[in-house]
Amino acid sequence: MKLLSFNVNGIRAIAGKSFLDDMRQMQADVICLQETKATVEQVLETVKPLEYGFVYANEAGKKGYSGTAIISKTEPISVVYDMGVAQHDEEGRVICAEYDQFYLITVYVPNSGSELLRLPYRQAWDADFLTYLKKLEEKKPVIVCGDFNVAHKAIDLARPKANYNKSAGFMQEEIDGMDAFIGSGLVDSWRILNGDEIKYSWWSYRGGAREKNVGWRIDYFLVSEAFVPSLKAATIHNEIFGSDHCPVGLELSL
Repeated sequence: MKLLSFNVNGIRAIAGKSFLDDMRQMQADVICLQETKATVEQVLETVKPLEYGFVYANEAGKKGYSGTAIISKTEPISVVYDMGVAQHDEEGRVICAEYDQFYLITVYVPNSGSELLRLPYRQAWDADFLTYLKKLEEKKPVIVCGDFNVAHKAIDLARPKANYNKSAGFMQEEIDGMDAFIGSGLVDSWRILNGDEIKYSWWSYRGGAREKNVGWRIDYFLVSEAFVPSLKAATIHNEIFGSDHCPVGLELSL
């Protein structure tokens, strides 16, 4: 089974580029999207040419902001939107699809912001999202993918010293949040399967960052520890353009 996660930074904008052809070539069984910046209806219409049988989208109350989607070749057992926590459920950031052997969650974790004004909220989000995941895990393993808006270790960004405790995405409070996910028994599939290989999934639009590969790895597939024997490959697709992120993938032997 092949899973793909992609922060598209606007589904309608990227659809005018090579997105549809790229997704056809990837041939993933399930595609998880973040930052769709669209209504449910707009997402359904935009991905219709992909001819996947089942599409689920979540939208923010604020138009053109945030949003997530799951596009699946097979029908999930059930699909649930949001965490069930009022303060977090207005921005369309979470969708959970239940399959036979696992829950698959797509998530767009809040950014702390350039002025770090949202850092306290981000800390509350991380704690509540972990609680949400562990409740799901009581029933079956979880696979959670998406834009976590944090580089976990110094190896996960090109310029760690310049950004540590100065920039959103590499604040100690955000690193602590990822530490909590890993410490609770979730596993970073990229690191487990690829060791210390350096590869990034996001680049600033400024200063030719992508051309220079001055990037960050902030897009992840985290999986329940019990699911590690099922992991076949974890991939980062730097060759795919159209967004400030690139897709990340996970292949499973089920």
